[in-house]
Amino acid sequence: MLREESQDLVHNNRSFHNMLVNGVDVEYQGQDGETVYDKVWLIDFAKPAENEFLAVNQFTIIEDGNNRRPDIILFVNGLPLVVIELKRPDEDSSFGDDEIIWDAYQQFQTYKKDIPGLFRYNAFLLISDGQDAMAGTLTSNREWFIPWKTIDGEKVADFKVPPMEVLLRGMCRPDILLDLIRHFIVFEDDHGKVIKKLARYHQYHAVNKAVEKTKLACMPDGDRKCGVVWHTQGSGKSLEMVFYAGKLALELDNPTIVVLTDRNDLDGQLFDSFARCSEILRQQPVQAESRAHLRELLSVASGGIVFTTIQKFSPEGEEDQFPVLSERRNIVVIADEAHRSQYGFDAKFREREVEGEKVAEISYGFAKYMRDALPNASFIGFTGTPIELDDRSTPAVFGDYIDIYDIEQAVKDKVTVPVSYESRLSKIDLAKEARETLDSDFSKITGDWDSYEAEKLKSRWSRLEVVVGSKDNLRKLAADIVFHFEKRLEAMDGKGMIVCMTRQICVDLYNEIIALHPEWHDEDDLKGQIKVIMTGSAADDETMQPHIRNKSRRMKIRDRMQDPNDPLKLVIVCDMWLTGFDAPCLHTMYFLKWLQGHNLMQAIARVNRVFKDKPGGLIVDYVGLLYDLKYAMANYTRSGGRGSPADYKDEAVALMLEKYEIVQDLFYGFDYMRIFSASPKEKLTIVREGADFILSQGRTEDERTQEKKRLIQHVTELSKAFALSVPHPEADRIRDDLAYFQAVRSILVKLERRPAKSKYEMNSAIKELVSKSIATEEIIDIFDVVGINKPDISILSEDFLAEVRDLPQKNLAYEVLKKLLYDEIKTRSKRNLIQGKSFAEMLERAINEYKNRGIDTVQVIEELLDLAKKISEADKRGEGLGLSDEEIAFYDALADNESAVEILGNETLRLMAAELVKIIRQNAGVDWTLRKNIQAKIRVNVKRLLKKYGYPPDKQKLATENILKQAELLCIGVEQLHPVVA
Repeated sequence: MLREESQDLVHNNRSFHNMLVNGVDVEYQGQDGETVYDKVWLIDFAKPAENEFLAVNQFTIIEDGNNRRPDIILFVNGLPLVVIELKRPDEDSSFGDDEIIWDAYQQFQTYKKDIPGLFRYNAFLLISDGQDAMAGTLTSNREWFIPWKTIDGEKVADFKVPPMEVLLRGMCRPDILLDLIRHFIVFEDDHGKVIKKLARYHQYHAVNKAVEKTKLACMPDGDRKCGVVWHTQGSGKSLEMVFYAGKLALELDNPTIVVLTDRNDLDGQLFDSFARCSEILRQQPVQAESRAHLRELLSVASGGIVFTTIQKFSPEGEEDQFPVLSERRNIVVIADEAHRSQYGFDAKFREREVEGEKVAEISYGFAKYMRDALPNASFIGFTGTPIELDDRSTPAVFGDYIDIYDIEQAVKDKVTVPVSYESRLSKIDLAKEARETLDSDFSKITGDWDSYEAEKLKSRWSRLEVVVGSKDNLRKLAADIVFHFEKRLEAMDGKGMIVCMTRQICVDLYNEIIALHPEWHDEDDLKGQIKVIMTGSAADDETMQPHIRNKSRRMKIRDRMQDPNDPLKLVIVCDMWLTGFDAPCLHTMYFLKWLQGHNLMQAIARVNRVFKDKPGGLIVDYVGLLYDLKYAMANYTRSGGRGSPADYKDEAVALMLEKYEIVQDLFYGFDYMRIFSASPKEKLTIVREGADFILSQGRTEDERTQEKKRLIQHVTELSKAFALSVPHPEADRIRDDLAYFQAVRSILVKLERRPAKSKYEMNSAIKELVSKSIATEEIIDIFDVVGINKPDISILSEDFLAEVRDLPQKNLAYEVLKKLLYDEIKTRSKRNLIQGKSFAEMLERAINEYKNRGIDTVQVIEELLDLAKKISEADKRGEGLGLSDEEIAFYDALADNESAVEILGNETLRLMAAELVKIIRQNAGVDWTLRKNIQAKIRVNVKRLLKKYGYPPDKQKLATENILKQAELLCIGVEQLHPVVA
C-alpha cells in the first residue's frame, strides 16, 4: 500500500487503482499450516454505507520539505481519493472571471510536483471558482476538465442550481462515488503515454441504464432487445462501450460479449480501443481472424470478449444455414453504428455454377445468420446517427432508446466543438470550342454501341464525379484548397482532410497540389506534408500504385496525422477514415464528394473533436452538400422526437402482411411454392417461369408493361415493410416467399447487352473527351455571392493592427480589438497590478466614451490601436531600466504617485524595486497570505525600506498596500517566486 513501485506518479496511481478496484492479493498461514491465498478489499463496493466517508478542509501535507494544504480532501476508509481545489474571484478585477477556475487547475500541477505522495491514491480531481465546477484526472489537460451536468441522471440540472452543488451531489454521493471509481475510470496506453480517463456524466448514466436493460433482456422471459444508446459522434461512444463491457462482465454470470462492426478498419480501430483499456475489462479482448476462428471463439462455455465483422457470419462451402454456436442467454452482442448493417434479415435468390451448370439458392443477410448462430443472445446498439428513413429503423430492430445525447448538448458541455459550414462551389462550364463538337465526338467513340448503352454512358460521364475530376477543374480546386488551408493554418495550427469522389480523383488532386508545393511531397511514409489514404491492388493504374499501402503503412500515417506536432498536415481520402478515425487536431475538411444521411453525419464529425484552444471545425463544400446536410439533420432531429417504437413496428407488420397478400394475388394461378422443395437447378428455372408468368398476364405490350410495373412496385413496397418489421415472427414466416418475389422482380428489371467495344476502352476515351471539354472558371465563395461577410481569421501578428485598421467592417474591427485588449490586459493584471489597472482604466475610458457617443467607431478604433501600441511599448520598459518582470512590477507600485517620482527619481525607485523583491523572497513562506505574523513582518520591512530611501511620508501607507498586493499577486503560493529559505 505504501511502497511506491516507480518514480512516475501516473504509474504509481495506476498500480494503486488496480489494488483499489480488484483487491489486494495477500497470503497467510491457515490453522492447518497451509498457505492461504486471499484478497483484502480496501472498499466494500457492494455495501457503500459500510465504508467511512470523511471530508477534511485545509488538510496539511508535508513531503520533501514542501508544506501544502489542499482546500478539501475526501477520504474513504482513510484513503484520500478525491482532492478539491477552490478559487474565488479577485475582487479588484474589473473584467470577467472566466479564467479564475484555471488557477485551481494550475494549483494542482504544482501540488503534483511538490506532494506527489497524495496523488498516488487519487481517483479524480475537482476544481471550482464558485461559479463553475469541473472534474478531471491526474493526466487531464485543461480542455478535459469538464462539468457534471446532472444530479439524478434523468435531466440536466436547472440553471439555478449552483454547478458545485450539481457536481458534489451528482458525483460524490457515496454510492455514485464508489461506482465511478470501480467501473468508470480507465488507464489508456496511447503511443507510449498513459492517459487516465474518467467517464463524463452522459457516459456514466447511459452505461448504467444500458447494463440494467441488458440484465432484463437476458432473463429467461426477456425479449433479448437491450436497446439503443444514441450519443452523437465525438462524445466518447467507444469508451462507453468499454465501460459497458467492463461493468457487464461483473454484473452478469461471466458473459460472452461480441463486439460487431461492418468494416475491417472499424473492427480494428474499436479493438484497439478495447485493448488499450483491458484492465477495466479484466480480460484481454480477442479479434476473430476468419470465419472458422469466429466459430471457435464463440463455441465456448462462458466468458470472452470477441471482436468480429458481421460478414464473418456467413455459411461456408456447401452450408445452407449457419450452424448454432451457442444457445446460452448470457451472450451480448454490441453493434457499433447499429443502423448500418444490422437489418440483413431478408432472403435472396442467387445464382452460382455447380459442375458447369447454373443453379439457384436462397441466401440470407448476415444479421439473420448471426441470430441463427446465437439464437438466445441479446443485442444492444451504440450509434451516433440513428437513421429513421422509409426502410430502416434502428430502435425497431434493437429495442427502445436507452439514452440520447445530441449534438447541441455535446457542444454545450464542450465535449465536442461546433462545426461550421462554408460553401465554395466550383463554377464549371463547357469550353467554347468544345460545345459544337462534343456530341459528334462522343458519337464517334460510341458508334458501334446500341443507343441504350450509349445513353447510359453519356449519363455516366456527365455525372458530377467526371466534371469534378476534369484536369482543369482539379487544377483550380487544388489552388483554392491550398490557398484556403494556408489561411486556416495562419489562424490556428492543425490538420486538414480532403474527401474525393473516386480514388483516381484523389491521386490526380494530389499531383496538382504537389505541383504547387513540391516540397510537400515525400515518398517516405514518415516524411512529407501530404498523403493519399486508400486501398488498391496490383491491377490498379500505375499512377495509383505509389499511394496504395498495406495496413501497417497506413497505421504509421494515421499515427502521424494524430500527432499535432508531426509535419503531416493534409490527407486525401475517398472512403477510408470517414468513420472511426479520431484526430482531435483535425479542424478542416474539404468535400469534393457527395455524401448522404448517416454517412455524411459521421464524416463531418471528424472535425468536432476537442483539442486545446480549437474553437470549432470547418466543413468546406465544393459540390453542394447543403441540401443533404439539412436532410440528414432533419432525420437526426426527427429521431429524437419519435413516438413509441412498439406502436410503429405493429403498423409496419400490418402493412407488410397487406403487401404480402397483394403480391401473392399477382401470382394467382402459378405454383411458386414448389421452389422450396425443388433441387438447386430446378429453382433457377422456377424463378424464370415466375417472371414469364407475370408478363403473360398482359395481352398487349402496354398491358405487359403495366403488369411488370405492378409487380416491381408491390414487391418494392413489401421489401420496405419487411425491413421495418424484422425481427418478428410474421416476418420470419414470409421471408423465403419474399426472396422468391425479389428474384422475379430482379429478372424483370434486368437488361443485358454485350457492347462491341470493351468498357475500359470506352471509359478511357470518354474521360479524355470530357477533360478536354470542361472549362473551369474561378472558385466562387457563396458567402460573397449572397453578401454575407466572413469573419477575418488572421492571427495577431506584427501586421495585425494595420490589418484591423483597414477592415471595411469597422464594427467588427472594434469588437475584435476590444476582445483582444481585454484578454491581454487581464493577463497582465495577474503579473503587474498597477500596469494592469492603468491599461484597464484607459480601455474602459475609451469604451465608455464610445458608448456615450462621444466618439465614432473610427475614432474609438484609433484609440484602441494607440492603447495596443502602449501595451507593446510597456514590454520594453524593463529592458531600459535594467529590471526583471518581477522588479518592474514593484517599480510601478512605487511610482504610482507622481510626487515620489519627482522627489526620488527613476534610479532610486529602481534600486528600491530590486530590494523589495529580495525582501519578499526572504520572508514569504507557505501560505504567507493567510498568516498574519508573516504579513506583519513583511509590512514592517517594507515600511523600513520606504523610510530608508525617503519615500514621501503621506504616500507611504498607499505604497505599502500596493506593494503587498503586488507581492500576493506574484506569489499566489511561494512557489512562483522561487523562495529562498532565510
